[in-house]
Amino acid sequence: MSYKAGIVSAITELKDRTGSSSIAIKKHMQANMSADKKWLNGMFLNALKKAVADGDLVQNKNSYKLSPEFKKKAAAALKPKKKAAPKKKAAPKKKAAPKKKKSAPKKKTAPKKKKAASSKKKSATKKVAPKKKTATKKKSATK
Repeated sequence: MSYKAGIVSAITELKDRTGSSSIAIKKHMQANMSADKKWLNGMFLNALKKAVADGDLVQNKNSYKLSPEFKKKAAAALKPKKKAAPKKKAAPKKKAAPKKKKSAPKKKTAPKKKKAASSKKKSATKKVAPKKKTATKKKSATK
């Protein structure tokens, strides 16, 4: 497991609302590290800095959180596995397309005569609004 993957898993497992400190992340990674690997602090610090620079982590004072963009990428990476089944269902839709070609030639129907009825309705609905009276302004006396 790379340092970046270890950092991401440590932050998700610690579930701190305000973010996890680098010391807490380091302790979590060392506890979950296999015995045959040697801890390299310089690699850990470089991985933290690079993740912040890439936009995968957000640094808030001395705490690190997963960025919203990284969370969207992680969620998108999990979704395609579920979308594999609907792709198989797309094949029957191709069979429906030839049926549409057969039903394309239709007879043209004569337009109905509703123009006379609509003109009567328009003339009956016109209403004239009463004119508003304008208020007269009072002249103020100057002293």
